Amino acid sequence: MTPAALRIEDAVNDACPWSGRPVSADALTLYNGAVVGFCNPECRDKFARAVGAFEDALQARRAASSGVAE
Repeated sequence: MTPAALRIEDAVNDACPWSGRPVSADALTLYNGAVVGFCNPECRDKFARAVGAFEDALQARRAASSGVAE
């Protein structure tokens, strides 16, 4: 599903997890198969950066635990 195809009525939340303000149709993302809304694109992008950082950290930890260098 492309970002343009995401619909605000499909969002699992009504309030932005960062600010608590109502979600906006131009600030939606797909996360683990669910549409998640944010109050503005900056909050959406902040979420994407945070998720990316956690995924990178998990991958590095798994690699280190398995003895495989990245």
